[in-house]
Amino acid sequence: MLKEVRDQLGNPDDLITETMDNGYTKMEFCFFPGMCDINQVKDGILVPFSYRFDPDEFRRMLHADLGFIRADKPEEWSGLLLKGFVLLQYEGETFAFGAIRKMQTKPDPTQVEASLQGPQSAYTEDLDLNLNLIRTLYNSKSLGVEWHEKNDIASQSRIMLLYDRDKVDPTTLKEVRSRLDEVDKNLILAAGQLVKLMSHKRHRMFPVILVTERPDRTAMHLNKGKIVIMLDGSRFVLLMPVRFFDFLSAMDDYYEPFWMSRFLIVLRYIAMLLTLTLPALYISVVSYNPEVFRVQLAFTIDGSRAAVPYPSFIEVLIMLFMIEALIEASIRLPRFVGSTAATVGGLILGQAAQQAALVSSIMIIVTSVVAISNFVIPNSTFSYFIRVLKYLFVAVSIFSGLIGVVVTLFMLIVYLCNMRSFGEPYFALFINEKKKKNKRNPAHQKAG
Repeated sequence: MLKEVRDQLGNPDDLITETMDNGYTKMEFCFFPGMCDINQVKDGILVPFSYRFDPDEFRRMLHADLGFIRADKPEEWSGLLLKGFVLLQYEGETFAFGAIRKMQTKPDPTQVEASLQGPQSAYTEDLDLNLNLIRTLYNSKSLGVEWHEKNDIASQSRIMLLYDRDKVDPTTLKEVRSRLDEVDKNLILAAGQLVKLMSHKRHRMFPVILVTERPDRTAMHLNKGKIVIMLDGSRFVLLMPVRFFDFLSAMDDYYEPFWMSRFLIVLRYIAMLLTLTLPALYISVVSYNPEVFRVQLAFTIDGSRAAVPYPSFIEVLIMLFMIEALIEASIRLPRFVGSTAATVGGLILGQAAQQAALVSSIMIIVTSVVAISNFVIPNSTFSYFIRVLKYLFVAVSIFSGLIGVVVTLFMLIVYLCNMRSFGEPYFALFINEKKKKNKRNPAHQKAG
């Protein structure tokens, strides 16, 4: 066995291969110490074999399936070792002992999706611990769990599929399984890569899979009949199918009083429209349709732009580039200096640009509103798409003015109405629960 393992793995230096002799019999075993828990190896194998060896008891322990599994196929040995198993050969039989080292024993605090109320625990990079978090919040006997081992992928990633058997749509579940089976041979390191591989259309204008780090959001979507995909080594999980409105929903909406949560939801939609259309509206009003404003306000805007030497769209593009660069800098810089550098840089650059007559004071206000409104969107992936889409509106407003902005907004709504997320309408205000029950129970639908 040891020679076969060395040949498969190229005899790496960090692989321990030993032949142990306790005076009665011999045993071959090998493992990667960096991937295995040494205490489990000692208590589960070395102590029973060396210090209190009983042939019949040791044989019963190997066949009792308490951490030991049969590994009769030599082509599977290298894969088991790379997953953190210990391989041992005793009396001509080969077994694998699960002694996988757990890097984390407690959940992380939320870092991306902050919430004032509710659980503050987030997922970790340990798949077993993530499953425990879900079962703690969604402790239902109808919770279905499926393993999808992608052995053809370089990382041999463990992928887990979760759903509520009583509430999931069978057609959607079949579609998700087929897309998982079609995942190409790639090194999958994060949930974002799996999103790209499972989204058939690469050039979508909006995401069709929701990425979250919160177990409570996962439990809420499981209760709605959604499907969850978890990836080993990633602290984010995938939720599908989703709607447009799921990306603008925060967990505080479920914990706050009714009218307060509705006020916050309306605030997010207004902020999304502002960050999407405000730069384009500025160009349209200044260059094409100044009659939209009252005379006093039109004169004020024109007076602030009197010293600016170029058209309004150049002014907008300059300020949008500055704000995008500041946002990117705040993300890439170290955490301790990122927010400070972005704030100071924004204040200095904005004030200097206005004093140098490169941009107008009204444009400074517009840029600030756009940046703040973009941060109101609770889902970071969705906010990226909104940040990109506003440039489409800016490009249309340069040539068509206010009419072009309105027509583009209408076309965007039509596009959303035509989108589907794993067969479900993307822009539906609600999913008909009665219809979903009939789809899950075709016999009842036929009888009706």
